[in-house]
Formats: sequence, C-alpha cells, structure tokens
Amino acid sequence: MLRALEIRDMLIIERLELEFQPGLNVLTGETGAGKSILLDSLGFVLGWRGRAELVRTGAEQGEVVAEFELPEGHAAWAVLEEAGLPASDELILRRVNTRDGRKTGWVNDRRVSGEVLRRLSETLVELHGQHDDRGLLDPRGHRSILDLYAGAGEAQAEVRRRWRAVGTARKELETAQAALEAVQAEEEFLRHAVDELDKLDPQPGEETELDARRRMMQSAEKIRDDIAQASSALGYDGAEGAMANALRWLEGAADKAEGRLEAPIAALARAMAELDEAATGVADCLEALEFNPLELEEAEERLFAIRGLARKHQVMPDDLPGLAADLSEKLAALDAGEARIGDLRKAVDKAEAEYDAAASALTEMRRTAAGALDKAVAGELAPLKMERAVFQTAVTEATAGPEGRDMVAFTVATNPGAPAGPLNKIASGGELSRFLLALKVCLTEAQGRGATMIFDEIDRGVGGATADAVGRRLKALSEGGQVLVVTHSPQVAALGGHHWRVAKRVDGEVTLSEVVPLAEDEREDEIARMLSGDTVTKEARAAARALLKA
Repeated sequence: MLRALEIRDMLIIERLELEFQPGLNVLTGETGAGKSILLDSLGFVLGWRGRAELVRTGAEQGEVVAEFELPEGHAAWAVLEEAGLPASDELILRRVNTRDGRKTGWVNDRRVSGEVLRRLSETLVELHGQHDDRGLLDPRGHRSILDLYAGAGEAQAEVRRRWRAVGTARKELETAQAALEAVQAEEEFLRHAVDELDKLDPQPGEETELDARRRMMQSAEKIRDDIAQASSALGYDGAEGAMANALRWLEGAADKAEGRLEAPIAALARAMAELDEAATGVADCLEALEFNPLELEEAEERLFAIRGLARKHQVMPDDLPGLAADLSEKLAALDAGEARIGDLRKAVDKAEAEYDAAASALTEMRRTAAGALDKAVAGELAPLKMERAVFQTAVTEATAGPEGRDMVAFTVATNPGAPAGPLNKIASGGELSRFLLALKVCLTEAQGRGATMIFDEIDRGVGGATADAVGRRLKALSEGGQVLVVTHSPQVAALGGHHWRVAKRVDGEVTLSEVVPLAEDEREDEIARMLSGDTVTKEARAAARALLKA
C-alpha cells in the first residue's frame, strides 16, 4: 500500500507531501491543475518511462520519494531478495532527476537501477486508464491474466516442465544424430582400418623387440663363420686335442724327470680348464646365433608392417593398440547407433505426448475459465449501463511453447450484432473505461490485493447513474486494499473515503500546483463545484450533500 508520496521540484510542483490511506482515495481538480503530474511523478520514482523533461524550471534537480507498506508475503519481498536489497515491512523508493537528464534511484537507501525500480513497480502499483498500455489493454498480458483468474498456476508449471523435457529430448536426439552422421561419413575407413589392425594385432613394445631381434639376426650372419672357426680351433681337432696330447706325454715322462714336470703339468691342467670354459662359451654363442633364415624374413616383414601402419595413421608404433581400441569403439557405436537413435526418437515422442497432454489440460482449463470470466464481466456491465455489450475472452490456437498452445485476447462488441474486436480498438473512451473497470472487478479476487490500484479518469465520458455505478465498483475494489482515483465525476468523488483537491496557484510569475486534503465541509464545496462549475449554487450544494450521504 502507498503510504506517502513526497515530490520536490518536478514540473510545476515545488514541494508536495501526501499521506495516502487504505480504501478509496480520490483526487479531483480542474483540467490542467496538475493531477497528471502526480501520476508522472509517481511513475518516475517507480522507474516507468515517461516525460524526458521533469525538473521544475529554475531548479537544479527534481526528486520523488514514495513510501510503501509491505504486508508479509507481498510479491515485492521476492524482488528485493533477488536484487540483494534489505527488506522490511516499510519500503522507501527515492529517485532524483538532474537538469542534465541524469536519473539516480535508491531503494531503502541502496542505489539501484531503473530496471529494479520497474520490477518492484509491477508488484506495487497497477495503473488503469484509457491510455494504459501496461495493464489490461496490453494483449501480451491477457493469457497470464486469464491463467491467474483460472488458478492455473500448477497446470502452467507442469506445461513448462514438459516443454523443457521436450527440448532436452530433442537436443539429445539431434546430438546423437549428428554424431552418428559424422561416424557414418567415415564408416568405410573405420571398417577397413579396424580389420587391418585386427589382422596385424600389434602389441605394446613389439616394434622395439622385433627391431632388436632383426639386428641380432643380421649381425649373426656376418660373425657366425668367424665364431665357428674359433670353435673348431678350440676343439679337439685344434687346441684342445694338442693340449690333451701334450698333457698325456708329460704325465708319461714325469716319473723319470725327478719332479721337474710337476709344475708344467699343473699349469697345463689349469690351461685345459680355461680352454674348456672358452670353448663352451663359444659353443653357446654359436647355438644362440643359430636361426632359420625365414625367421629373419618374417621378423622384417612384421616390423615393416607395424611401422608402415603407424605412419599411415600418423601415430607411434606403440600407440597402435590404443588406436585399434578407439576405432573399434567408434565402429561399435556406429553399429549400435541406429538402435540408440530409435530409442531417442521414442523418448522424444513420449516427451511430446506428455507435453500435449499437459497443454491440452491447460487449454481446457483456460477455456472453462474464459467462459466463467465472460459471465462475470457481463454481470458487472449491466449496472454500468452496458447490458447490451458483449465481452468475450477468445482462446485460439497458437504455436506450441512453454506457456502452452493458446493465444488469449479480450475482445468486445459494444452493440448486438456488431463484430467483436480488440478491447482497446472497439470501445469508445467511456465504454473502454467501464469495460476495464468491470474486468478489474472480476479479476481482483483472483489476483489478490497486493498492489495499489490507480485509475486515471476511468470514469471519463459517463455520468449520472452510470458514474454512480462506476464509483460503487471502485469503492468495492478498495475494500481491504487501496485504490487511487483521478476523477472529474462528482458521483465517484462522493464515494471516496479520502479526498484531495489539486489546484494551480500563481506566485509572482511562477505557476505552481498544490494538493490539499479536504475535510468533510470542504468536500461538499469541491463536489458542488464539480456539479455546477465556477459558480456554486445552493442547488449544487444540496446535490453535493445528497451525494455524500448516499
């Protein structure tokens, strides 16, 4: 609820402090007195886009402060929390406009952007009037208004969830299809490469081992003959035989040599042992160098095959086993890809079916609520002297989306048989005001009373009993909440719980606007003026008293 509004140096207002009350607050005054300036100033502190030049002539800056009372659970609390602003049951908005056009805003003494002010304003104030493009006249908001009237919050949330699920399923399918198409483009290469690698079956470290064996076999061909000759020279037909004969001959002559051959015999025995060890080593070497010539050929062929395949795939030879595993995995994914695509298509179909069911349920709820809203508005139009007019909530099919598959528009036909059309294009000024009022009365119970409702000359073009009906609807709307009405209708003004008069005064050569709260006797004078004009007659005063007592 708007508690107070303080305006300094804005347009023709020098300084103004207003304290508003719960219930129906009315502002009256002659045309041009400055009533619209109050709304411009309030819109300025709420971050609304309006006039560019707002600072009063001669002042350096203009300033507006608005104080709101926030009950527990008010929607503004969530906006404050999201913006990281301090919150309490008192909300103070302040905004300054300098002469050079700079605008600065604060919320509870914290500096904020105009966007934060606008988001707060959506929870704090509703403006309704003949030229209001922020409220009921904006077709873009009709669907959400109908959903609120229908109490379709849970159904709407379910549709959004199902729409997100459809998007996720479609994205997964698209990703899988793209991946499959990329693999299919190299299917021939994959199958050939995997077959080639499987046949060769290279092992980690095999290239190094083959290279070492090949080098050894190549070297063996060159040195084996020399080692074989050395083996023969060391054998029985060579050194071993000669040394054996020498030892036998010396041992035969030893008895007759009187001990002189003992040392040579011992040395020769040791030499025989060393010779045997050398001969055994040479024989072992010859055995190790023994190989089938085909083995060298086979080792070379496999080594060259491994190296050639590594060059082909531009990897190191030891990386071929890992490459084989990767390519086999891709091939397996390709073979399983069609089955996965089928499963994902089923998932998309399932998600779309669930979305269709949720969207259809929401459509049905909207159509039911549309019929109920049309009847409720018709019931409100009769007292407003528009019993022949027809209000219709059109629910038509639209492109599917997170809000369902429906387009909602409020249409009217002002006379029987006349074609229906958009609310803001068919109705005249006075008719439009009454349509808006009837619609707002019907929506208030569903929308709650969290925001201050402002009606800017919504009674224009009506008078007499119709104006009285408008006033009584406004008074009903204000019960348990707060309504501010800028009005030229004495019938509406008389029903206000709190009354302010807006007037101009000339101070020297400067024209200023002032707003004065009216006591009961002053209200009688103001309503009489509204009835009779500049000259207030006894009859006008009597009529004013009658209106105030009615």
